[in-house]
Amino acid sequence: MTTHVSTPDSVGADGLQAERLTPGLLRAWAWHKQGLDGSLAGATSEEVLARAGWARSVGGANPYLTLFARAGIRRDQVDRDVLDLKIHELPTARGCTYVLGREDFAWALSLGKNAEEAFRVLARLGVDRGEITLLEEQILHVLSEADGPMDPKQLRDELGESVRSLGEEGRKKGASTTLPTALGLLQADGRIRRVPVNGRLDQQRYTYTPWGLPHSTLGPEDARAELIRRYLGWTGGATLGQSQWFTGFTVAQSKAALAAAAVEVPVASGGPLWMLPDDVGSLARFTAPEKEQIQLLAGTDSLVLQRRNSADLFAEADKGRKVLNSTLALQADLPDHPVLDRGRIIGLWQYDPAKARIAHWLFDGPTPAVTRRIAEVEAWIQEDLGDFRSYSLDSPASRQERLDALDAAGGRG
Repeated sequence: MTTHVSTPDSVGADGLQAERLTPGLLRAWAWHKQGLDGSLAGATSEEVLARAGWARSVGGANPYLTLFARAGIRRDQVDRDVLDLKIHELPTARGCTYVLGREDFAWALSLGKNAEEAFRVLARLGVDRGEITLLEEQILHVLSEADGPMDPKQLRDELGESVRSLGEEGRKKGASTTLPTALGLLQADGRIRRVPVNGRLDQQRYTYTPWGLPHSTLGPEDARAELIRRYLGWTGGATLGQSQWFTGFTVAQSKAALAAAAVEVPVASGGPLWMLPDDVGSLARFTAPEKEQIQLLAGTDSLVLQRRNSADLFAEADKGRKVLNSTLALQADLPDHPVLDRGRIIGLWQYDPAKARIAHWLFDGPTPAVTRRIAEVEAWIQEDLGDFRSYSLDSPASRQERLDALDAAGGRG
């Protein structure tokens, strides 16, 4: 049964009325829930990921900036936390990879299992389950006997004919040999884990080592309920469609999980939000900060990606702005990284390693706070990362057109 919250009596003396929940207030609320208002200063990597949500990892630098922006954590500390297994990169919701804290490893990993789909693809290529099961056991044996983690080439060399080539047809389907599927299934089951080759999260070269992660005590329904609860806590509220996109649940699963954990809250514009009951009361008492709070984030930051609602983060006056003839607010995903103030996108940026600087376009020009934060993030990239890649195949050459476009839009072209 759906519960609606729209009257002051339902949340106490402060009240929570739809007309008060304007886009501007909701942007500031999400900003606060994400810990981008300074409330996570000094927190650990695990604490940040528990509060703001798992950091999307696609071989880019987003996990590092997620932790630096919220808690000032530098790359060397993040890499130590990865080495110590305080945080780790795992496939979870929708089968996508995120960096998450160790308390979430087992149950979050259970959300990403898709063995049936993997076997369906292989079956069309003439590979049966028995062959993959045997290969999994052989991989585990080889890794257990090895002196340290092994990369895929080393495993292929050691396993020999046990790894079967699937020819041109396999390459077309994304499975050139049987090894990646076996490795993926072992990782999804927590029996092995990936180790970044150079210890860094902003690349996609891995070795593998045995793990033996205990299975989650949560069944599928309880794991879905836990994810919805976490997700709504991270976002401060989301629509049915947004929650379904993030989780990958069916409509029926999403509705059941939301109805069990949340209440539906009408807002001034757009669809109603599903919110945790405690957040309804907190939002009723919330006021947007008066002073600037500037952050440079990645385009895949949790603030943007969890609800995939970048259009909502633009002020009405900025929704028609374009870069390279594309209207920014009409794109599902940002083509550049955002500069934000209290949840509102006020500009875009990219890093130019050739000139060791941040190329940026600020819609209304700089303020001292914006200029200062750009300089701080620029120095951090120079000292900690060397470059800021969006994803594994991103390179200075591939983003040159966007660098030039931002410079031109900002009057520096």
